[in-house]
Amino acid sequence: MDAITVTWYRLMTAGLALGIYLTWRRRLPTLPPLRSRAAALCVVATVGLAGNYVLYLLALDLTTPTVAQIIGQVSPLFLLAGGLLVFGERLSRLQWLGMAALIAGLAVFFHDRLAELASFDSRLALGGAMMVAGSMVWATYALAQKQLLTHYGSAQVLLVIYLGSIPLLAPWSHVSQLAELDLAQLALLAFCCLNTLVAYGCFAEALDHWQVSRIGAVVALAPLLTIVFVHLLAAISPERFAAEPLTLVHVLGACLVVAGSITCALGAAADEPTGAMPEISPDSTQPAAEA
Repeated sequence: MDAITVTWYRLMTAGLALGIYLTWRRRLPTLPPLRSRAAALCVVATVGLAGNYVLYLLALDLTTPTVAQIIGQVSPLFLLAGGLLVFGERLSRLQWLGMAALIAGLAVFFHDRLAELASFDSRLALGGAMMVAGSMVWATYALAQKQLLTHYGSAQVLLVIYLGSIPLLAPWSHVSQLAELDLAQLALLAFCCLNTLVAYGCFAEALDHWQVSRIGAVVALAPLLTIVFVHLLAAISPERFAAEPLTLVHVLGACLVVAGSITCALGAAADEPTGAMPEISPDSTQPAAEA
């Protein structure tokens, strides 16, 4: 399957499953007026999440899971930039330190592939560029969703995004590719669809109860988990999975990237910025939906 078709199936399945659940719970959202701020935020969040999914898969096809996750740690930087531009936040000293550590970690991790990254015609450079673009649209999605939580519950926001992605991606999707998959590939697609529902359901629920900075710190652990699982799967089934050879320097760079990303995310807690993003109170207009 191509990246857009995989994404279409994932978001369509998650949207239908979540729609059935919210119908049963009698929690279906009321669509906002077309020209309202909430409607504009819904469009931004939908394009952001769908774009992130597609760009991530395109990048993954050109690189490896480990490389994609390491480069993806620039997401907190874009989230911080969004806080600066949209909410008038300012960076603490810890956040500046975290940014420096993250950039240094990227340089250490790719120390032996810097020439390849600088080459515009290499797969690594193209995949890295797509991963950075995906991180940008992900940060846009996260900022828009955070604001939508003042109007809707977390599950309701996701339902609007999922269902909005169906017509958005449909013109470029090849639905008939489903018939070409074997049983193992169908099982993997089913897992990806379930992952979409569970992972982003948990993420949206976390946004409704926790600061964006702390959520970003937890998400930053993804590269280390990816390295562990890639090598574990390669040991179990080497004919299906190939672990990227990593030296101690590569591992040090990955740890530095993760540490920098976590420091960027949590730095705001140590030095509370002015004009910080408002927290969603338990008695807001829409109570939190159950995950």
